[in-house]
Amino acid sequence: MNTTRKILLPVLAALALLCGPARAAEGGVAWDKFPSARANDLAALQYGAKLFANYCLNCHAAAFMRYNRMADIGLTEQQIKDNLIFTGAKVGDTMRIAMDPKEAKDWFGAAPPDLTLIARSRADAAKGSGADYLYTYLRSYYRDDTKPTGWDNLVFPSVAMPNVLWELQGQQRALFAEEKDPHEAGRTVQIFKGFEPITPGKMKPDEYDRAVADLVAFLQWMGEPERDRRLRIGVWVMLFLAAFTAIAWRLNAAFWKDVK
Repeated sequence: MNTTRKILLPVLAALALLCGPARAAEGGVAWDKFPSARANDLAALQYGAKLFANYCLNCHAAAFMRYNRMADIGLTEQQIKDNLIFTGAKVGDTMRIAMDPKEAKDWFGAAPPDLTLIARSRADAAKGSGADYLYTYLRSYYRDDTKPTGWDNLVFPSVAMPNVLWELQGQQRALFAEEKDPHEAGRTVQIFKGFEPITPGKMKPDEYDRAVADLVAFLQWMGEPERDRRLRIGVWVMLFLAAFTAIAWRLNAAFWKDVK
């Protein structure tokens, strides 16, 4: 019995962690469109890497990405050492954290997930890409004193993670209104009406949106660093196949022109 319990508990915890965002987003707020141009901007990717190292890498690992891979977005080894590594890690090491998973579970209720593939894992066919989800999620935190952390999120209600970017964004509250449920008589539902600022952050709203877009661009790049190269190769392969098809068609016509 004890053995079965030891096996089932981690499985159930993992399922709850994976299914939680889907349930929270289901029928909820629509996702904003991520400004995809940022994904091809090296300066944006570099700034996103800086935000990731300063605000995310304390609790979230990116264990499938090495620091030196960021040379692909234009950073030198010295820049990576000086600006992105705050521990005794080497440039060739993977982006791990010192936090013990068991302690993290005790503190937060669940161990913070690895972020290497977070942008790819959050895609939804009906709502948008994983980048759209992250871009909306990181801009949808609001103050809620009823929650253990003092924060809640419109995209992921009752999220365990507080708003780590609040100093940049500032603090805001969510405004809700009670309206009649159109599907069930006598029942009311809470309808989101917008955000109201409480205290300003270090960035203006449009600056914060751009900063979040840069962070999301880096998270998206980290999930598939070879994406742009793969797309470029794909274009050349398609052009080659098109040219080869034309040549093959003409050769076939030349070989069979005298056959009756």
